[in-house]
Amino acid sequence: MKTTSFLSLSLAIAGFGLMAVSCSDKITSPDAGTGKDLRVSAPFASQTTRFAFDMARQVSQQEPIGKNLFVSPLSLHIALGMILNGADGQTAREIQKTLNLDDQTLTNVNTTYQNLMQNLPGVDPKVTLRLANSVWYRNTFTVEPAYKNLLTDTFRATVSGEDFASPSTVGKINGWASEQTNGKIPKVIDQISPENVLFLLNALYFKGDWQTRFKPENTQDEPFTLASGSQKSVRMMRLNTKLRRSFTPTYTAFELPYGSDRFVMTVLLPNDNTTANALLKILTADDWTQLQKTLTTGQIDIGLPKFSFSYEIKLNTVLTSLGMPTAFTDRANFTKISRNGRLLLSSVKQNTFVAVDETGTEAAAVTTGEISVTSAPMAYLCNRPFVFVIHEKSSGTVLFTGKVADPTQAN
Repeated sequence: MKTTSFLSLSLAIAGFGLMAVSCSDKITSPDAGTGKDLRVSAPFASQTTRFAFDMARQVSQQEPIGKNLFVSPLSLHIALGMILNGADGQTAREIQKTLNLDDQTLTNVNTTYQNLMQNLPGVDPKVTLRLANSVWYRNTFTVEPAYKNLLTDTFRATVSGEDFASPSTVGKINGWASEQTNGKIPKVIDQISPENVLFLLNALYFKGDWQTRFKPENTQDEPFTLASGSQKSVRMMRLNTKLRRSFTPTYTAFELPYGSDRFVMTVLLPNDNTTANALLKILTADDWTQLQKTLTTGQIDIGLPKFSFSYEIKLNTVLTSLGMPTAFTDRANFTKISRNGRLLLSSVKQNTFVAVDETGTEAAAVTTGEISVTSAPMAYLCNRPFVFVIHEKSSGTVLFTGKVADPTQAN
């Protein structure tokens, strides 16, 4: 049974999981005196948690059953939030609905984004959390001033006009991603195409030490059964302590807290009667909310493999399946970015990194949204001599053939 991919995915959704445990109008981080006061509306919290599990399900269905995966719904959500503010009409409605925010005003949504950018990194002083946004546009392309102001004010983004024809611009963008993720994601783009006019990036970096560390001397080699049924030897960390845990008919869940217990990794270990992939197919935001209510503190003996890997996924198909197909087509409306229009969302990609050991967890994500000018359909103009044939289709009989060398000739 392959638990590593699901285990790592659990960490990816923890960012929204911590905001989805209250039914009050406002959700405030506990013990605000030791960290920043994070206020998120209950509707935003529950709806973004639903987005996290919808995304996880779609990504899991897209990837091979035996492949690790690691995504950041929070990073994607913020990047799409920047893109949403540049969209209008059906394009904007689809993006907002995909984010499960269609029953909120854009003003309220932006207020929450602003709060997250400002306060989420300081929720737990014992955990390093970095959130950053940047926007890079071709310096010959005009970006609406109102859109640039919104990016800097609401999303705290750095906005830069660059020479996209210069090879150094690729280095600048990749350098920013590397710097924001402590070098864990050194490259997010390989080149800039002639039709690219704007890149929107969100970077998320997390580093937290376990509240109760695993003892290195207890780590030993153990067999790990893959989805195929074959086995590999892994370095299995062991811990026998009191944790919040829950036992269900399909999986066992336990929480591993970081720092001051503001952030946790929740591990969901499928029982022998199911698999991680099957669990992902049926797990919903409602299930997640119910799980939070059933977790109780008690003694538990756990084993967790050490692991470290990088992951990359293009999310166009995932986002189209989630309900925003128009943004990727010539029918897209991004006139709030540029009133001249003719823009589309050519690509949304996410690069991630995760490492788990006896000390804690280091994780990073960069989501890149790529805005391009739409390609006008190629026109085939008969603006030079051409041949034509008049024929009967069923029999193949050719009635006439001709050549037009000069359309102005009457004889």
